Amino acid sequence: MHIVTNPARITEVVGQVELASQDEVDQTIGRAHAAYSNWSATRVEERAERLRAAASDLTSAVPQLTTLFVRENGKPIREAERDIRRSIELMELIAGDLPHWWKPEVFDSQQPVWARRRPRGVTAVISPWNSPVLLSFKRFIPAIAAGNTVVIKPATQCPLTVMECVRIASKHFPHDVINVVTGTGAMAGERLASDPRVRTVAFTGSTETGRRIMELASRTVKKVLLELGGNDPAIVLSDCVLDWQAVERMTNAILRAAGQVCVAIKRIYVHESRYDELVEKLAASFHAVVVGDGLRPETTMGPLNNKTQFDFVRGLIDRCRDKGLNVMTEGRKLDPADWDGGYFLLPTIVLGASAEDEIVITEQFGPVVPILKFRNEDEAIEQANRSEFGLRASVWTSGREVAATIADRLEAGAVFYNNHGIFRDLHLEFPGVKQSGLSRESCNAGLDHYADTYGFAD
Repeated sequence: MHIVTNPARITEVVGQVELASQDEVDQTIGRAHAAYSNWSATRVEERAERLRAAASDLTSAVPQLTTLFVRENGKPIREAERDIRRSIELMELIAGDLPHWWKPEVFDSQQPVWARRRPRGVTAVISPWNSPVLLSFKRFIPAIAAGNTVVIKPATQCPLTVMECVRIASKHFPHDVINVVTGTGAMAGERLASDPRVRTVAFTGSTETGRRIMELASRTVKKVLLELGGNDPAIVLSDCVLDWQAVERMTNAILRAAGQVCVAIKRIYVHESRYDELVEKLAASFHAVVVGDGLRPETTMGPLNNKTQFDFVRGLIDRCRDKGLNVMTEGRKLDPADWDGGYFLLPTIVLGASAEDEIVITEQFGPVVPILKFRNEDEAIEQANRSEFGLRASVWTSGREVAATIADRLEAGAVFYNNHGIFRDLHLEFPGVKQSGLSRESCNAGLDHYADTYGFAD
């Protein structure tokens, strides 16, 4: 039995879940495998209608789902509701796209060839604790839309909202099309990645775990989607307009979900001529952040999600102080008397770090960011690319063409201009390069990943 607690009130039990045994994981895979033949034969129009019906039911449940999400995850209520609504939006979007996407594509040259699609089988979705709802939906919704069955393994730290969403959605699908198992990554996750009945694995999480998933999946040559760690750089050029709107966008890109976002800004490189100005303005923006329980409307940043991450980030900040770096702690405690009752940390800026310091080379996954100076663009690009990760990057400048030229030289799955983080259009996703992941979902909201394309010719 695993107990889920509220990261804002660590003595408060939000719920508890049974951790599946190895036999239970195997049985769940078996049920998904048995359900596949009937589900894969359904018309795409039926699949689309079922998605719309499930989306409607979930929309009615948004208030309850949002409260549950905040209590087990810690995000401020506005961020939590946005995650859930975007998950529902994705269902509606895919339902609309599905019939057109499914139609054969015709290549008529010397010989007519039709590219036709078919589902692959059982898909395993292994999702993280930092954004469990949206990052589960982005994998399992296109999978079932394409005609696959799924087994979802949510993170043990934050499984309850995913399980409730699946309970509501599953009422609109045949039995065992959507399945959930709860358990550790070391057992349940590895079992899903290695079982030969699973044909596709979609994993979001750490690079270290992603390597293990890839190794296990390779034994039966599964199709793998990996969205892994990041250490996203932001490059601020000398001509950047640092008005309050730009600084606010930068602050949000650093502190959204208390920095527990793989595509958050995690290190800033600023031209030496603008260094003091950026430090002053970003510190002022951080100072306005109110840290507290995500259910309180005054809260603009919630706690970290779990003790392991809290201890790591707090230790990282302490080691910066011990090394003599300039650690600037900003922000306001909403409830000082209850501060030690949750995994709360104030936003922090670190100055004086070098390229080799832990705070620069490590994915901190928390509300702390180092700021470093550079003298010219070549130096900034070299420093930005000095990482095993390559998820996102951003260029802050008054010239779009300058930003595009620099983007061509940055090793990242996506580069933003005067912004950083996510795409508004849910059709689009660009996983990282290097050790930040593999496979592309850059059109059709990921549908292509969960289907095989075969040629049919005269």
